[in-house]
Amino acid sequence: MKQRIIAALILTITIALMISLSGCIEKNENPETSSGTYSIEKLNISNVTTTWDLSFLFDSKEEAETGFEELELQSENINETYRPKFETLDGTALLEYLETEKNFLKSLDILWIYAYAQHSLNVNDEFYESFLINIQDLATEHEIATSFATIKLTSISEPDWETMFDDEPGLYEYRPYLESNYIRFVNHRPQDESHAAFLADISNQRMKLETNAFKKVTNNVTVAGNITLDNGEEYAVNSQSYYTLLSTDTNRNNRKKCYDARYYHLINESDEMALLYSEKAKLDDRYARELNYTDYYEAKMFSSYLTKEQIDDMNSVFKERKDVFEGYNEFRRDKLGLDNLAPCDLFVQLMEEPDQQYNYTDSLVEIQESYSRMDPVFNDIFIETVTGNYLDVYPDPDNGKQPGGYAISMCALQSPSIIFMNYNGLIGDKKTITHELGHNINFYLMGNTVDYLYCGGPEYEMEIPSTFNEELFVDYVIENYDKDTAVAVLSQHIGEYQNYFTFQPLITEFEFEAHKLINEQDNISGAELNSIWTNLSKQYRSDSIGYYEGDSAEWTYINHIYLTNNYYTFNYAVSKAITLSLFKKFIDDPEEFNKNYIEYLSVGTTLTPSEKLEKYFDIEVNRELFEDAMDIVKLRINELNRLEKEDTSNS
Repeated sequence: MKQRIIAALILTITIALMISLSGCIEKNENPETSSGTYSIEKLNISNVTTTWDLSFLFDSKEEAETGFEELELQSENINETYRPKFETLDGTALLEYLETEKNFLKSLDILWIYAYAQHSLNVNDEFYESFLINIQDLATEHEIATSFATIKLTSISEPDWETMFDDEPGLYEYRPYLESNYIRFVNHRPQDESHAAFLADISNQRMKLETNAFKKVTNNVTVAGNITLDNGEEYAVNSQSYYTLLSTDTNRNNRKKCYDARYYHLINESDEMALLYSEKAKLDDRYARELNYTDYYEAKMFSSYLTKEQIDDMNSVFKERKDVFEGYNEFRRDKLGLDNLAPCDLFVQLMEEPDQQYNYTDSLVEIQESYSRMDPVFNDIFIETVTGNYLDVYPDPDNGKQPGGYAISMCALQSPSIIFMNYNGLIGDKKTITHELGHNINFYLMGNTVDYLYCGGPEYEMEIPSTFNEELFVDYVIENYDKDTAVAVLSQHIGEYQNYFTFQPLITEFEFEAHKLINEQDNISGAELNSIWTNLSKQYRSDSIGYYEGDSAEWTYINHIYLTNNYYTFNYAVSKAITLSLFKKFIDDPEEFNKNYIEYLSVGTTLTPSEKLEKYFDIEVNRELFEDAMDIVKLRINELNRLEKEDTSNS
C-alpha cells in the first residue's frame, strides 16, 4: 500500500537489508591464506574522513528547496497521468506506473535523507526542522494524490493478477514487491480515496509528533543539570556525558550522583512526555484499526512477517532464563570489589583505566582486521565508506547534535550509507562503529544487487549484520588484546546480551501495555506510565541488583517509542538470537558461511524473511532459537570466567 511504501522508506533509513554483485562491486579475488584469512588492501589512515560531506545530495539549502519544488510537480504529474489509466488498468500501464513511482520515491528518499541528516547535526536549526516538516507534508500529499493506485492494487483478484502478469512479462520483476506491498494487504487497505486521505493525515500527525519528541529528548529529557563531583568539579549531565561518566569513573559516589541526577530528572519530565506519548499512541492505534487491525501491535506483527505467539515465546524464554545472567552479575560485582551491585555499577568498564581513550583511526584498523575471515567485499565496502566523508564521527551536544547513532541507507544512489555517530573514544565505541558499518555493508550490497524497491526488510533483518559485526569484533579482541582488556570487552559484550534479551523486549511490552491504558482512559500521567515500566521491568531484571524502590521513568528517553514505527525494539532481541546462531555456523565453516551470508545480505525483499533464513541457513524463528541463544550466552559467560583465570603469561 502506498502509505506503507512511504512509511517503510522513512523508518528503514532512520535507525536504527540478487545473488551476485553483477559487476556493481568488483570482488577482491585475493586468495584465502592458510590461516583462513584473506589477503586484502589495508586502510591508509591518512585517507580517513570524520565529517559528512552532504554535497553529493545537495550543494546548498537553495538546491534542496529547488529539488523539493520539482518533486511537488512530479507528484502532480503522476496523479494526472496515471489516474485515468488505473480505471481500466492493464499490465503495461502498471509497469509504467511502478517505474515512474520508483523514481519519485528515490528522489523523495534523497531529499528526506538530506534534511534528516542536517537536522541530526543540530536539532535546533529552524530551517532543517521546518524543511523536514515540509517533506513529511509532501509525502502525505503524494500518498493522498496517488491513493487511487493503493485502492486498486489491493482489490485486484488473484485471477486478474495472473492475467496482468501474463500480458506484461516485465511485471514479473516486480512480483515479490507487489505481493509484499499490495496483494497481501487485501484485508488491510483503505476503503476509498477519502479514507486514504484521512489515513494520510493521521500519518502526518504521527511524523510531526516523532520530530517533536526527538527534539524534547535531546534538549530536555536527557539534560539533567549539573552535579558536583567528589573532586569539586561541576559536571553537566547530558545524553553523552551521562554514559561517559558511568562507563569510566571508578569513583562509585560520582557514578551514583550522575545516575541519581538523571533518574529523578526523568521522573520530573515524565508528565510532559506522557502527554506527548499519549497523543501519539492514540493516533497509532486509530490508524491501525482503520486498516482492520485490532491495534498497532497486530499491524506490526503482520508487516514483520511474525506472529504474536513467536514474540510471546521469545519473551517467555528470556524471563524464564534471566538467571543465566547471574553468573555475569556475580563476575561484575567481584571484579568491582563490591558487596552488592547498584544500577550505577552496570556500565563501568572493567578495566584498570576505564576512561582510556582510543584513537578513531586506530579503531578502524582493528575493525578492518576483525573482517579478515569475511568475504573480501566486506573490506572493499569498508574502505570506500570510512574514507569518503560518509561518517560524522564526534559528539557535539552543546550545539544540538542528536545523541545516538544510525546508518541511513543510500540504496537510491547505490552509495555507502550516511553513518551518524557520537564517538567518545572509549573501547565500547569501537563496537558502535562496526555495528553501524554492518548496516552499511547490508545496504550497500542490496543497493548494488537488487532493484531499489527491494532494498529493505523488517527491522530484525536489518539488525542482523550489525550485531554479527559485533561478534566478529569481540572475537578479534579476545584473540589479539591483552588479557585485562579482553576481559573488559567480553564483559561489556555480555552486558549487552543482557540488554538485548531483557531491556529491549521490556520496551516493547511497555509500549503494548501503555497503549492499552491510553486507549482506556484520558489524561494519562507520567506516574501511571512509570508504574507500568517498573512492574514490567521486575519481570526481566535481576534480583541481585539493588534497583530503587520507587517507580522509574526510564521510558521517557527511549527514542524508539516515539517512532512512527511502533514496537521497534523487540527486533533487537530477535536479530541477536539469529545472529548468535549465524555466528556459530560461521565458526564451524567460514567458507560456506561467507557464500551464503553475502547472498543473504544481498537479496533484500525479493524473498520473505522466513524464506531467506530457511534457504541460506536452515533457521526458524521459534522457541528453540531463543533457547539456543541463551545457551550461547551461558557459554560466553563461561568463556569470560576462563579468560579471567588464565595466567597472564599465557594470554
